[in-house]
Amino acid sequence: MKTIILIAMLFLTRVCLSQENMISKSGTITFEASVASFEEVKATNNSVTFVLNPLTGEIASLALIKGFRFKVALMEEHFNENYIESDHYPKAIFKGKIDGFDVNGLNANPKNFIIKGTLALHGKSKDINVSARISKSAAGINLVSDFSINASDFNIPIPSIVKNKVSNKINIRIATVLK
Repeated sequence: MKTIILIAMLFLTRVCLSQENMISKSGTITFEASVASFEEVKATNNSVTFVLNPLTGEIASLALIKGFRFKVALMEEHFNENYIESDHYPKAIFKGKIDGFDVNGLNANPKNFIIKGTLALHGKSKDINVSARISKSAAGINLVSDFSINASDFNIPIPSIVKNKVSNKINIRIATVLK
């Protein structure tokens, strides 16, 4: 009987603690690696998962690589097969912490924060610091961030035949509402 009560208490504790986290399963990541005078190299993934612990400011996100959509299907195929190799590296993961985060200090006016963490992509991990604008609304906590990474930092090859058409610098925009 004690075992059953202990298991039930552990289960309830886990459920209560998990309610602290705020989650979004419909966050958006858009990236662009375009070069002027050439075709746009841009894709969006609208099914990115974000988890935020509002008490600690810890944040994590998971994006399935095959979820990125391009305007041109052939570009999407090349991205998955030749560049990011999504069969071998199916996801991008970020884990970090928002410096100075206080959920009680948020309101409708976005505040600027720095998020420090590790981005794992294409089999490589790299520490990054990005700025983010965070606000609170009736829908939840809104987070928007614009930053850049280099494809070469993650050993993402850009074939010499298209090197002048695809930028090594990848501009990224993240937007989500955590509930």
